[in-house]
Amino acid sequence: MFKKYNLKHYNFRLLALVLITSIFGLVIINSADSSYTIRQAGGIIGCSAWMIFLSFVDYKKILKHYKILYIVTIAILVAVLVLGTTAMGAQRWIVIGGFRIQPSEISKVLLVLFLSAVLGQKKERLDSWKFLAFLAVILLIPLGLIVMEPDLSQTILIFLILFTVIFAAEMPYRKLWKILAVVVPIAIVLFIYIQNPDQKLLKPYQWYRVMAFINPEEYDDSVYQQHNAVQAIGSGGLSGKGLNNDDPTSLLNSNYIPEAHTDFIFAALGEQLGFVGCMVAIGLLVAIVVECVIIAVRSKDYSGRLIGMGFAAHVALQTLFNIGVVTQLLPNTGLALPFFTYGLSSLLTLFTAMGIVLNVSLQREPHKEKDIYTKDFVDVKAYRDKNDKRDKIKVRF
Repeated sequence: MFKKYNLKHYNFRLLALVLITSIFGLVIINSADSSYTIRQAGGIIGCSAWMIFLSFVDYKKILKHYKILYIVTIAILVAVLVLGTTAMGAQRWIVIGGFRIQPSEISKVLLVLFLSAVLGQKKERLDSWKFLAFLAVILLIPLGLIVMEPDLSQTILIFLILFTVIFAAEMPYRKLWKILAVVVPIAIVLFIYIQNPDQKLLKPYQWYRVMAFINPEEYDDSVYQQHNAVQAIGSGGLSGKGLNNDDPTSLLNSNYIPEAHTDFIFAALGEQLGFVGCMVAIGLLVAIVVECVIIAVRSKDYSGRLIGMGFAAHVALQTLFNIGVVTQLLPNTGLALPFFTYGLSSLLTLFTAMGIVLNVSLQREPHKEKDIYTKDFVDVKAYRDKNDKRDKIKVRF
């Protein structure tokens, strides 16, 4: 599983960004509800060690076992339906040794790795409708299991992440447009259908959340969380009311920000650190996404590129969804803010993803130069070893 690496290629920027963002999140959790601080700190320490360990594990060795990754994904998703615990009307968690694990979170990493491995081997078949139909069936099975929990928001998120991976795999545009020509009208029809009170696709609480987003005045009792979150962020102003403040007007101190340490932690951050704190948090998350994309572009092979793009999409989309919910731009979905929200499953998933991306960066392409006369890319060391004395102009690529 291990191989020799040149540590000068190690992406310490990404490592630092992940640790800084997680510590920032820990500070906000401590201010929102200090009873969760020690557990979150322990999770960060343990997951950081796991991330660093994974960063030295050859990702290509992992991808060789892509069938096992898929089987494990199906197994844990079935297990949660059979053995899982129920909370808030959904059966999404498995209790192991006192810890609640959310298999749908872990399945994000496993499915990105599985799809990256399959596409890495079958890139040329992306032009085949038969192969695309096979991919659709294979991927719809785990997505269907997640819908059954039910966890519609996680299903949509994973679907978009996997679609990003397929898009990054350079699916022919003519195929993409034909697929969208079918999917978009179906999505519109379904959206219209689920607004019917007699619809059968959504659970009652899911239906109320959608209707509350469409018509918040009529379903005010279903959007009070988002109303309070928006007010809390607005009350923070430019610099906020300060961490661990005792301001009597604070919505956080008055317990008016529900789930302030989990899904609505961005509201607590906004109230306490204001617009500046929000921008710092978003800037850190954007920097992580950009670093993952850069690693993907520099990857030495096709599967490595797809892994980088898949996990960049993971962080970007989940950040977009969470902040969209807290600011009432999207229906209430219950998705975590990456590296900020309290929870072991989210931490484990994100740190695992970043560990694998770090290994991709360790195996990036060697630096090359382009010879203007031949228009070929050549390995710098090999080129120089030839001791070619010709006077050629070279530019760095």
